[in-house]
Amino acid sequence: MTKEKSGRVLVVDDDTDVLQAAKLFLKQHVAKVDTEKNPSSIPNLLKNYDYDLVLLDMNFTEDVSSGKEGFHWLKTILEIDPSLAVVLITAYGDVEKAVKAVKLGATDFVLKPWQNEKLLATVHSALNLTESRREVETLKTRQKQLSADIDQHYQDIIGKSPAMNKVFETIEKVAKTDANILITGENGTGKELVARALHRRSNRSDEVFISVDLGAIPENLFESELFGHTRGAFTDAKESRAGRFEVASGGTLFLDEIGNLPLQLQPKLLSAIETRKVTRVGSNKPVEVDIRLICATNEPIQEMVHNNEFRQDLLYRINTIEIHLPALRDRTVDIPLLANHFLKQYSRKYDKDIHKISDPALNKLQSYKWPGNVRELQHAVERAVIMTDHSVLQPEDFLLTSLHGEDSTMVFHDYNLEEVEKTVIRKALDKHEGNISKSADELGLTRASLYRRMEKYDL
Repeated sequence: MTKEKSGRVLVVDDDTDVLQAAKLFLKQHVAKVDTEKNPSSIPNLLKNYDYDLVLLDMNFTEDVSSGKEGFHWLKTILEIDPSLAVVLITAYGDVEKAVKAVKLGATDFVLKPWQNEKLLATVHSALNLTESRREVETLKTRQKQLSADIDQHYQDIIGKSPAMNKVFETIEKVAKTDANILITGENGTGKELVARALHRRSNRSDEVFISVDLGAIPENLFESELFGHTRGAFTDAKESRAGRFEVASGGTLFLDEIGNLPLQLQPKLLSAIETRKVTRVGSNKPVEVDIRLICATNEPIQEMVHNNEFRQDLLYRINTIEIHLPALRDRTVDIPLLANHFLKQYSRKYDKDIHKISDPALNKLQSYKWPGNVRELQHAVERAVIMTDHSVLQPEDFLLTSLHGEDSTMVFHDYNLEEVEKTVIRKALDKHEGNISKSADELGLTRASLYRRMEKYDL
C-alpha cells in the first residue's frame, strides 16, 4: 500500500532553474510544492497558505553575496510563524553564513547543487520538526485550559425532587449523542454542573471540557478568545494562540451566558457552529474543529428572539435538546440534601467539628425563597460554618439578613424575576458600600455580569 504524501513546501529562490529542479523532485515526495522568485511575496503567501516548510535561498539578485537578504527573510518568516521550519539553500562558499543563520533560527541548510538524497532527508527532518513544534504549541494551550479547568470549584449535582429526576433522565438519554444542548435556568441553579455531567457521560469524556463565559468576554476580544489569533494580529498579540474552539476540538465546548452575546457577533458564532471551521484573527486559513457544543443561559431566550435580540437561526442550532433547571424554591425537598452536602464540605475545609443542621434551621432554609438559588445556599452554609461556635447549626447561624434586609426572608410584592434580581443586587451593593468585586462575589457573578445587570436596572 502506497503511503499518502504529506507536507506543504514553499521554495523561494530567484533562479528559475533551481525552482524547477526542486519542484520536479520534491513533488514526488510531499503533498504540495509551491515556488516563488520574489521574496517580497513571502508574507502574503504565509498569510494565505498553510506551509510546513520553507526552502529559502541565502542570496538574491539585489544582494548576491552577503546573505543579508536571506537573514532578513529568515527573520520575517519566523516572526510570522515561529513553528515553521526554514531550510536555507546556499552555495558552497556560504557555509559560514548558513551556520550563522542556523543560530538565528534556521532549521538546516543544503548546498547547491544538492544531492537529491541529502535534500530529501533534510526536508523530511524539517517537516517532522514543524509537526512537533505545532503539536507542542497546541498541547501548551490545551494544558493551560486544562489547568484552569481543574482549578475551578466543582460539586456534584444533588437532588431527588421530581424536577431534578427529570433532569437526570434527560442527561442519561442525550449524553452519548453529539446533539447540541441548551441548558436554561436562573443564576445559581447549576447549569455548568449539568454541562460537565453531560461531558463525563459522553463518548468524549477522555477529552477536554472547555468552559467559556461569553458574558465576561469584552466585545473587542470575542473573535480572538473563541477563534484564536496570529502573532501581530493586533497590538497585544505577541504570539499566535489557539482559540477556545480549537482547544476544545475532540472534546466539549461549553458556552455559558450565550444570551448575553451581542447581536452583531451572533452571525460569526453561527457560522463557526454550522461549518465546524474557525479562522484565527489575522489569518485567512480556516481550521477544522470537532466539538460537542453545550450552551447555557439565564435569559428568556424565546422572548429575546421575539424581540429581535437573539437570532432565531442561532437558537435552532444550539438547542436540539433543551434542559431546564428548576429554581431552588421550586424543589425545596432538595434543600436539606444540599445543605448537608455543603456542611460536610466546609466542615472539612475549615476543620470544624460540626455534625448536623438542626431541624429548626432546616425549616428556616426551606421557607426562604433563595433568589440566588443553590449558589446562594452554598454561600449561606459556608458563612454559617465559619462563624458558628456550635456543633449543630442553629437558625441563628444562618444570617440571611446580611444580604436580604431586616427579616429572615426578603419580602416582595410579587416574584417577578427581574424585580427580585434588582432588589438583591441593590442590597448587595448597599451591604458592600458599592464595592463591585465584593458584591459580585457574594452574588456569585463575574464583575462583567454585575456591571451589565447594574446598567440594565439603572443601579
